[in-house]
Parts: sequence; C-alpha cells; structure tokens
Amino acid sequence: MIKIKRALISVSDKSGIVDLVKELNKLKVEILSTGGTAKLLRENNVAVKDVSEYTDFPEILDGRVKTLHPKVHGGLLALRDNEEHMNCVKEHGINMIDMVVVNLYPFEQIIKKPKVKIEEIIENIDIGGPSMLRSAAKNYRFVVTISSPLRYAQVIEALRKNAGGIPEDMARDLAIEAFGKTAAYDTAINKYFKTYFSVRDKSALFPEELVLSFKKIQDLRYGENPHQKAAFYREPDRKDGLVGMKKLQGKELSFNNILDLNSALELLKEFQVRPAAVIVKHNNPCGVAEEDSLEKAYLNALKCDKLSAFGGIVALNSRLDIKTAKAIAKSGFLECIVAPGFADGSLDFFKNKKNLRILEISDLDLIEEMDFKRISEGLLLQDKDIMGLPQNNLKVVTLSKPTKKEMESLLFAWKVAKHVKSNAIVFAKGTKTIGIGAGQMSRVDSVVIAKKKAGILGKGSCLASDAFFPKPDSILWAHKAGVKAIIQPGGSIADEEIIKACNKYKIAMVTTGIRYFRH
Repeated sequence: MIKIKRALISVSDKSGIVDLVKELNKLKVEILSTGGTAKLLRENNVAVKDVSEYTDFPEILDGRVKTLHPKVHGGLLALRDNEEHMNCVKEHGINMIDMVVVNLYPFEQIIKKPKVKIEEIIENIDIGGPSMLRSAAKNYRFVVTISSPLRYAQVIEALRKNAGGIPEDMARDLAIEAFGKTAAYDTAINKYFKTYFSVRDKSALFPEELVLSFKKIQDLRYGENPHQKAAFYREPDRKDGLVGMKKLQGKELSFNNILDLNSALELLKEFQVRPAAVIVKHNNPCGVAEEDSLEKAYLNALKCDKLSAFGGIVALNSRLDIKTAKAIAKSGFLECIVAPGFADGSLDFFKNKKNLRILEISDLDLIEEMDFKRISEGLLLQDKDIMGLPQNNLKVVTLSKPTKKEMESLLFAWKVAKHVKSNAIVFAKGTKTIGIGAGQMSRVDSVVIAKKKAGILGKGSCLASDAFFPKPDSILWAHKAGVKAIIQPGGSIADEEIIKACNKYKIAMVTTGIRYFRH
C-alpha cells in the first residue's frame, strides 16, 4: 500500500481536479502545485505550496522551466527501500513526493486552431509534464501517477477505502497508462512536425522504428467471433469519417459491422459526382450502382445480388430521401444504413426496425494515409491505394474498340473491382454491377461466379478484372456470359494469347497498366 503524504498537482485540463485535491486535503496530504493550477486550488480554499517555494528556485524562461529540479525528480525517483537513496535525499534536503497528478499541454487541440502559428505550437510542447509522469511511473512501487481526469473518481474511492493509501497494483496500472500517454503525446508531435516540414522521403514514411498511437472510442461486445474480445480505437487527431459517425438509431456497432462499414465507405468514396449506393457483405461489395437518382442507384445495387444483400451494409453518398428510404425499408433485413444526411421523415420508415443501425457520416473524401496490416509478431505498412486511373494509361489492345457507353461501364466496373477481394471479377451494365466474383483462388472461378450471378443480364455486359489473366480460359467463360468488353491491367506473359482469344470472340479489351490486388 502506498501512503500518500505529499502530492504534486499540475494540470492543463482542470476538470474534476478540485474534488480530487479536496479529498487529499481531508487526508492531510501536502499539496505542491504550479501556476494556474495553484491559483484555482487557492480560489477553492485549498492550501497549496508553490513548487518554486518548495525547490527554492523560481520559474524561469517564461515558465519553460518549472518542475525540472532535483528536489522534484529526486522526490519522485528515490527508492524508499534503498538505504543509499534515502541517505542521499536526506543529505540534500529532498522530500518524498508520493503522488503526481499531471495532464499535458493540449498540443493536439492547439494544432487544430485556425491559422495557429508555429510559435504557439512549439510553446504547447510540454516538457516538465512528461518528465514528471515518467519519473513517477518509473517508481510505481512508491509513487502514484495520475495522467487522466477519468481516473479521479477511482483514486478517490481507493483513498477512502484504504485510509489515504493506494494499492500497489493500482499504482502499477496507472503507471502503465502514464507511459501510454507520454508515448502518444510524443507520437502526435512527431507526426505534426513531419507534416509541417513536408518530410516525405522514404525514411520518414517508413521509419526504422514505428510508434503507433490510438485512443479508445469504446469497448465492443466481442470481436469477429463471440469468444474474441475487442475494442474500437481512433487516431488521436481524427474525429471525422468512420470514427466520427453519429449513430441515429439501433444497437451498438459490432466488430464486423465496423469492418463492413469501412469497406463500404472506401468504395463509396470512388463516386463523388452522381448519387451512388453500395451494398457490402463480409467485406465485399455485393451490389454497386451510380445513377441520376439515389432511389434508382439503391434499387440497381440491390438487384445485383439480393440474396447476398440480406444482412448487409447499405452506404449512400447522398442525403437519404423519402423515396429511397421507402425502397430500403421494403428490402428485408439489413445490419446498417450509412449516409451523409437524412431528409425529414426518412427515418420514420425504420422506427419498427429497432436493431437496424442508422448512421450519419460527415466526410466522404479520399484521404492519403498509411495502411497497416497486422501479422503474427509483426506489422506490414504501405501507403493507402488511392490511385485513380489516368486516362493516358488506357490502351485498346484488340481489333474491336469499346463504344462510348461500354467505356463508361468499364471505368465504373474498374472502380468497383479495386474494392473487391482478389481474385476480383466485376460484371457491369451501364453504371451498375450485375455480377461479382470475389476472393477466389482461381481467376477462372471468379469469372464463373460472376457469370452465374449475372445470369441472362450478362449478355452485352462489361467485365473488370483486378489483375491480368494468366490464361485465355477466363476469356472463354466471359464470352459464354455474353461479355462485350473487358478492362484489365495487362502484363501477363500470355497477353498475346489473351488478346487473340478476345479477337476471336469479338470482345473489346482495354488495359490499364495498374493492378488492384486486395488481399
């Protein structure tokens, strides 16, 4: 048990601090403090000793140096069960500090201020705060480290229960949290300065040591399966997009819901001009359409694969209107609907579907960022695939050339194929999918699956393949389905055979020179 006799309090976020310190006062704990924190405590009739009085050394350099003093860090770092340490601190008149309550300068809030100057940002890089947290956390067997106002109630309860003491296991857990805070803080500073100074060389994108920092949004009921534990995290400086969605109705999101929502929204971002609808199931789109009206886009997306759409995620790039809401409400069981807005009365159609999650998203912009993939004992890092298709990359390699309408359909299908698990095959007519083959070990099997799902609609359709065809057998199946035009990367050693097969079946083929594998 750690008995609290002296505490150092220095916080930028002052919420709840008065209640905590008053509890310490009741227990006759001596309070050391600095600047605005000391002023607030005195205004609330709490006896406080300034750190400068305790150290007998003034704050200097406009407050840049306040707590960086041996009487502070010696009082935090001394091992109480080490005779040599205790003799040393006695010789130098250093008193023990048993508790540190510190939260750091609001660096992440300051950098978001409009037109903030670099000078202000630099002054909000905390030095003394992280130093005290680290010193206290290092000595967790003897010092209690509190780095978040969210812990105050828990600490107060423990103090009351233990007559002014804190259990060592609780101090250990608080120390771990403090090290997490300082790591996240330094990561945020590092990330900001890399961006500010436009550091974009390879060593900056892929540093020798990678430190990641995320903040928990919520615990989840379970992970991919009920026997797995899970939680949802966000980047510290991000509150938009998927992590900033507003839930308007329904149950809490599950782990799999969030994965599917991410897949749906990333695909939806490809369509920025006309109304579009995306239906996702198990991380793959099962229907996508872009039309002149949102209702038509949704209905066409649904027609692609009604069976797979059952229990799926519907994502819309336009405000949900009454007609579309009515159409969705008639479609059967869905897990989630997400849109950038909802017309008055549109939510009324879903009032009886209590478990249906309805979410509002504010941002559908493509963002250049890094993509992480966890592997056993490691991590893979790559830049996010936001590459579009430069028109000068397109090459017609067959005798037949796609018509203007077929080219529009090919480019639409190409956008969809980018977001389908490999091997990916997408059949499209106009700007709607009619059959999708996803995640097969054989590209031929993906073509066969897409053909089966398209049925008679395959006649006159366009096909997109996320990677090249290794053999002409896929072209035969495309011909059997009625495909009239194909878009694919090209680059296979069998390209001549592939082109020959297309010419044989009078299929137009366009190559892109870009591959879209999605493992």
